[in-house]
Amino acid sequence: MLTIFTDTDTDITLKEAREYGIKMISMPYIINDKEVKPYEDFEEFDYHTFYETLRGGVLPTTCAVNTEVYRHYFEPELKAGNDILYIHFSRNMSGSFNAMDLTLSELKEEYPDRTVYTIDTKGITILSNIIVKDIIDLIKGGMSVEEVLKWSEENVDKYATYFFADSLKFFAKSGRVSGFAGFMGNLIGIKPIIYMDENGKMTNIGKEKGKRKAIARLVDYFEQLVVDPTNRRIIIGHSDSLENAQAVGALLEEKYGKLHIEYVVVNPTAGSHCGPDTIGIAFYAKAKSL
Repeated sequence: MLTIFTDTDTDITLKEAREYGIKMISMPYIINDKEVKPYEDFEEFDYHTFYETLRGGVLPTTCAVNTEVYRHYFEPELKAGNDILYIHFSRNMSGSFNAMDLTLSELKEEYPDRTVYTIDTKGITILSNIIVKDIIDLIKGGMSVEEVLKWSEENVDKYATYFFADSLKFFAKSGRVSGFAGFMGNLIGIKPIIYMDENGKMTNIGKEKGKRKAIARLVDYFEQLVVDPTNRRIIIGHSDSLENAQAVGALLEEKYGKLHIEYVVVNPTAGSHCGPDTIGIAFYAKAKSL
């Protein structure tokens, strides 16, 4: 048997995980000096309350997952005689994966007849979300794990995501966006435009003045890069800004007609870094960037 894992940084909800028959690794965050484990400490993400707290001035932090936590998730499956496929967010976004590698090395010695496969989506939030969902569709369609691994090698780099943050302070504090230093200061109304590069890192590629122009920039990237938009899943993500996310969707459907759009809420761990009112889009593309 094969047990499929993902993590909460892929924006998969507990409800979806149950529907897909997959298990979740909770990526924690710390808010008001309390560590919170998504979908272990709560069943449903009350995203409006969370992002309202951030709007009120609270700046959460995140922490890495250690070896004991990975063992807690993986060992019961191996002990039960199951192999594992873990589809995870970008390993270049967290030190957690050093702990994962160490755990898997130890478990390999203890369970030599079992195999743990991993797929790095080279993304986080909606980019990981669309890849996880597309892989689950392939497996449900009868694709073997070996075929899925080969498909992933050939296709992960063909997914693109672009997004903009409403406030500079969250990304400035997190330090997880390359090329961001030039935005420091009191830049009122400036929206940094960010994408996930081929190394699975967030990179700042420009800026726009105001949400309207920032939304138009996302749509422009989509139009120049998208492949087969009417037949493929499109994810539009937001951190408590559904109206603006739907504005992006409306612009796309105005051009292409009815599309397979899913509106997804950014998980609280990643949301601790991007802050409220972030908007992004993920799709199958010619390349990650122009």
